[in-house]
Amino acid sequence: MDPITIILAIAGIGVGFGASTAVTKRKLGSAEAEATKELEKAKKEGAKELQKARDEAHQIAENARKDEKTRRNEYKDIESRLLAREESLDKKLDSLDKRTEALRAAEDEVESLKNEIREIRGRQQEKLEKIAKLSKADAADKLMQMTERDIKNDLTGLISKLQNDAKELAEEKAAVIITEAMERMASEVTAERTVTAVKLPDEEMKGRIIGKEGRNIQSLQRATGVDIMVDDTPGMIILSSFDPVRREVARVALEMLLKDGRVHPGRIEEVVEKAQKQVQKDVMRTAEDAAREVGIVGIPKEIMQYLGELKFRTSYGQNVLKHSTEMAHMAGVIAEQIGADTRVAKYAALLHDMGKALSHKIEGKHHHIGAEIARKYGVPENIAHAIEAHHDDVEATTPEALVVRVVDAISAARPGARNISAENFAERMRDLENVAVSFGGVDKAYAISAGREVRVFVKPTDLDDLGAIKLARDVANKIESTMQYPGTIKVNVIRETRAIEFAK
Repeated sequence: MDPITIILAIAGIGVGFGASTAVTKRKLGSAEAEATKELEKAKKEGAKELQKARDEAHQIAENARKDEKTRRNEYKDIESRLLAREESLDKKLDSLDKRTEALRAAEDEVESLKNEIREIRGRQQEKLEKIAKLSKADAADKLMQMTERDIKNDLTGLISKLQNDAKELAEEKAAVIITEAMERMASEVTAERTVTAVKLPDEEMKGRIIGKEGRNIQSLQRATGVDIMVDDTPGMIILSSFDPVRREVARVALEMLLKDGRVHPGRIEEVVEKAQKQVQKDVMRTAEDAAREVGIVGIPKEIMQYLGELKFRTSYGQNVLKHSTEMAHMAGVIAEQIGADTRVAKYAALLHDMGKALSHKIEGKHHHIGAEIARKYGVPENIAHAIEAHHDDVEATTPEALVVRVVDAISAARPGARNISAENFAERMRDLENVAVSFGGVDKAYAISAGREVRVFVKPTDLDDLGAIKLARDVANKIESTMQYPGTIKVNVIRETRAIEFAK
């Protein structure tokens, strides 16, 4: 390439570069101008936002100063009110102190006046005693004697009237309630003894029961704890025991042996064990039936065991379980009539004789034992109290306990319910008469109406009408505290004065 061409090429390149540089400078200048405009615009907008923020901050500070001023004014008002109240309380305290001092002074003055009055009264009493020649105690006795003499007849009439009115109203209402309960209750009378008879199919079976050298009967007696008599009655075997549950086990076991025909000591032990299980099931089933019959649920299982055993126990020939269910029905009727708790009355009546199921195993009276068992297994206290109070040695403090006591007397006193021997009956009649004649002023006493009433004839010269009323109460109290009897006994004191003259 020649030099001229090279020079021209370089010159062309320089012209092109210069032109490109000029264009670039123009673009840079335009961009710088635009950037300057945007910067100015942004500065103006930032100044406006800053001013706006300053205004808002100023407004917030102003509001805060106003709130603070308002609160200060409120605090000042509160402080002024508290100061005023404190001043008022100080004034009241000062006033109370002054009043207290005045009262103390007045009390001292009153006490001195009382002492002065006592001294004056004492001097007057001494003067009166000197004038009347009587002491204060003697004057009070004479006044009481005069008052008693003046109003004695009125008191006697009033007491008699009040007693008669109360008896008429109470007896009428009680008779209606008890009669309604008895009318709605009908139950059979069952008499049981301490022996059970088992009929034999033939006399040969009696020999098999006895066994060789008496081994079978001895084994049976040891296993059951029951006396077995085979020679007293032809065709019968007599089981004797004071424990009715054992007697029932022996009866069931003996019937199983008679039905099976195999009688030997090993078989006897097996059959007695089966009989015990069967009687146990019968006991629980009987208790469940009794509870279902009277409508009581939730009785503990341990108590159900004792309740079921009452099926095999009697009291004066009356079946205890039937006696208890009968009482529960009547207790529910009476409790409903008088507004008592029906469930509590029925529950307690059903379990009231529960202690008889093991009274021979535990020392104490059956109603105390029954209450202890009830408390032990979580029976409510009001029910346990009603069980314990159905006899007179524990006071009945609830209406339900009184209901149980009443229905116990009704069920026990029902004609034919219990077997009472003639000797016991005559002894009770004599005891009633002896209690009455043990009091002073009594002439004669007669027990009548099968022991339901005792008539006491008093000497009219020894007792007046008021004394006769007191004697009736005393005799009734002594009968209640010294005798055991079902139902109630009427004490009828008779004071009779006769004036006899003959016209000739």
